[in-house]
Amino acid sequence: MGIAVMVMGASGSGKSASLRNFAPDEIGLMNVAGKPLPFRGKFVRTVNNADYRTIFSALKDDSVDTFVIDDSQYLMAFESFSHAKEQGYAKFTNMALNFYNLVEGIRKLPPEKIVYFLHHSEVSDDGRIKAKTLGKMLDNHLTVEGLFSIVLLCQVEGDQHYFLTNSDGSNSAKSPMGMFDKRIDNDLKMVDTAIRNYYEMPIKNTKEKGKGDTK
Repeated sequence: MGIAVMVMGASGSGKSASLRNFAPDEIGLMNVAGKPLPFRGKFVRTVNNADYRTIFSALKDDSVDTFVIDDSQYLMAFESFSHAKEQGYAKFTNMALNFYNLVEGIRKLPPEKIVYFLHHSEVSDDGRIKAKTLGKMLDNHLTVEGLFSIVLLCQVEGDQHYFLTNSDGSNSAKSPMGMFDKRIDNDLKMVDTAIRNYYEMPIKNTKEKGKGDTK
């Protein structure tokens, strides 16, 4: 069974920057918005302007075990734009179903596969930080974080960027007991290694790479 992991945070909080320590050929990057990376270099396996169809196709690549969808909330946003003139609630049901089917499809992948959803966050009416959606109409159909066992929250203090791995009640971060410290560096390569070790996952294509910047 493959694992889907959510990494959420505000724009500029370090979601994309957390990819910096992966080797160029180590991950498959599905770049939904087609934006440049915030560091030098590029990944060999990159799909720009990715949608559900191209993501499912890319996930069939057996030469890589780690995939990243950046920024995953745009899958819903762009689908909403394409159906903007349609009336009724059915379109929200369909948008929720398409996102749900993507996460469910990842669970059917081989056990060495991990897919990271880099996702924007927002503040709910009750003041909690949650995964960004298209509003209450979609939230009524889908609690996005509920589809994931691991949700990391990007945080910034001064020039320090880090992940929160469990909630203090003000957010929806979560992770299995003992997998991480509560606050860790925003290094998705380190996270990937920790998840694989915790679950004793098969390591077929993952390569080690030295750490670079910590920001």
